[in-house]
Amino acid sequence: MKTHLGRRTRVLVATTATAGMVLLAACTSTDDGGGGSTTAGGVELVKAGQLTTCTHLPYPPFQSEIDGKVQGFDVALIDLVADDLGVKQQILDTPFENFKTGAFLNSGECDLAAAGMTITDERKKNVDFSDPYFNATQAVLVAKDSGVGSLADVKSENVKLGAQAQTTGEDYVKGEGFDPVSFESSDAVLNGLRTGQVKAVVIDYPVVQGWLKDKANADAFTVAEQIDTGEEYGFTVKKGNKALQDAVNKALADAKADGTYKKLYEQWIGPYDESAASPAAS
Repeated sequence: MKTHLGRRTRVLVATTATAGMVLLAACTSTDDGGGGSTTAGGVELVKAGQLTTCTHLPYPPFQSEIDGKVQGFDVALIDLVADDLGVKQQILDTPFENFKTGAFLNSGECDLAAAGMTITDERKKNVDFSDPYFNATQAVLVAKDSGVGSLADVKSENVKLGAQAQTTGEDYVKGEGFDPVSFESSDAVLNGLRTGQVKAVVIDYPVVQGWLKDKANADAFTVAEQIDTGEEYGFTVKKGNKALQDAVNKALADAKADGTYKKLYEQWIGPYDESAASPAAS
């Protein structure tokens, strides 16, 4: 995952569409003055008529701005939660470190966080996770002419390695004895590889899949190795917010049962990989 300590928080309002989420820049208030509310199902919301989601941009294919709209796999899944609650989703673009501490949940800025975030015991101390919705692996991406075929080659050939700051990918390679160049966002990671600041990068494989959909990237780069680190993604809510946690879990289970999860996976990730559907989604 990622962090951007200097960026101001941005607010984006979601409107439901058949093809997915469409998000437009907007102010924080709602038509009724912006006060909180409780849905018919007993879920308390920080803003009436909307489900406020914290994320961090960009992190394709989970959330990123495409043609001026914030879209992605996470966005579409949380749209299902909002639909079940009878409200619209609003997205706040915030620093990633807030997701690990639960700061924006605790302060009442957001109802939940959706940011392709790995479930860890350390993070569980500060937030409550939904059921896992995605099994993630790490990928080593290199230039096709690099001669690097694995993470072991990166080490043995003393190749300069890059990773995204404050992510589990960065943690993993540090644990393997690397001192990676840290980049603040996934876009910066790819740019570092393009410009030769680093010769290899480690980042979540679905992100790499998204990059390689672009022909120029596919022509230039290749996956040297996939590393199964046993990571699972989850959405987070404020500690003790069981009503919303249950609502998220129900939406995920329903999406898996009726085929919506598979459809969204194929739209945003690529060919459906049953192993990427976590036990909770199976």
